[in-house]
Amino acid sequence: MAMSHPSPSIRSLTGITTSGTPHLGNYVGAIRPAVAASREPDVEAFYFLADLHSLIKVQEPARVQRSTLEIAAAWLACGLDPQRVWFYRQSDIPEISELTWLLTCVAGKGLLNRAHAYKAAVDRNRAESLDEDAGVSAGLFMYPVLMSADILMFNAHRVPVGRDQVQHIEMARDIGQRFNHVYGEGLFTLPEAAIEEQVATLPGLDGRKMSKSYDNTIPLFAPRESLRQLINGIVTDSRLPGEPKDTEGSPLFQIYQAFASPAETETMRRAYAEGIGWGEAKRLLFERLDTEIAPLRERYEALMAQPAEIERTLREGAARVRQKYATPVMARLRQAVGLRDLSEGNGASGAAGGATAEAQALSKRAAQEEAALPRFKQYREKDGRFYFKLHDGAGRLLVQSQGFDSPRDAGDLIAVLRGVEAADAMETPEIELAVPAEEVLAALARLRAAEAEAGLED
Repeated sequence: MAMSHPSPSIRSLTGITTSGTPHLGNYVGAIRPAVAASREPDVEAFYFLADLHSLIKVQEPARVQRSTLEIAAAWLACGLDPQRVWFYRQSDIPEISELTWLLTCVAGKGLLNRAHAYKAAVDRNRAESLDEDAGVSAGLFMYPVLMSADILMFNAHRVPVGRDQVQHIEMARDIGQRFNHVYGEGLFTLPEAAIEEQVATLPGLDGRKMSKSYDNTIPLFAPRESLRQLINGIVTDSRLPGEPKDTEGSPLFQIYQAFASPAETETMRRAYAEGIGWGEAKRLLFERLDTEIAPLRERYEALMAQPAEIERTLREGAARVRQKYATPVMARLRQAVGLRDLSEGNGASGAAGGATAEAQALSKRAAQEEAALPRFKQYREKDGRFYFKLHDGAGRLLVQSQGFDSPRDAGDLIAVLRGVEAADAMETPEIELAVPAEEVLAALARLRAAEAEAGLED
């Protein structure tokens, strides 16, 4: 069946990690608003199940499979129309894995070092006096590159994210810009983060943010009686019926508000002020939730009973998106990086030979310019401490550091030096200038300018 897309002006992309069972917080914060956004007339929307990403956290095959089924069924049950949007499973698009490698070859390790998830893992290890990379997989470190491939493959203009995910979009921009600089401007559209400031965050059973890591969730499609029991378990204070109650900080009220109309919310607010009993408030919450969830639950259960239909839907979605986007995009990118038919170029024709010679000349000039840039070099001496030097393009020593206890300490000071703007920033006992400060500052400015042009600035 043909896709029923309008003629969109914006491409929007949303990834859904397949690492657990969807709960009410997922529904309110992600599924419901995303399904509503998928119906915007001027947006071409991509929704994918990020099962490759899930392997970083989950190494239980049955759980990955079950979660993929549950999450696909949840989105379809909640109204996502696979004939209106592009709905596919990440692992069904082999071009994404190939693109990940192409991007890996231009992504700076320094950029990946700054990824929040990797830094958090390193910081935990340091706090526990472990090796900095203990338990850190290459998958975790390379996560931003795979995410960049997800986005850049389809030249998405907009990626809806919470504020804590903005860095991933910025890294996709950096990597895409670097690729464009090396292989040709316009190969990738640079995405923008659509920050979802108003996304609702639901409290869980214990009042903290609803999260699988806190084991305080309410499954989105819990059976009716299980839902009632879970709601009865929501934490409340000890105020008795007839005593006024605060809506501020009340998990029960916050969940009710996320599902109720403004008029219903105001009625509940008055009931709190008039001393509604907690049992009655929980009954009203259960009824309000069940009114919205019951028809979705029915569709979900029907879908879960037909896993072959969900598989067919995902495979058809992947086939369509590969035909229209992934396959032609990768053909163009393979050509750009030189993974080409060997009968093309290399002097086979004047035009092809000329194009090849021009490309070789540009590559040689770029290599010469890069070689002439000032460079930092980090190393470890026999005393076990870590040092760095800064040389200019001709190999002349500009800066020599003192020894540091860890490579991170040395790297932190390098980061400071990369951003210096005045000579007094050079006055630190941790470095020794081998030339006047003005020459060091000029070299650093030149290095920053080159990195900015290449899209590698912080």
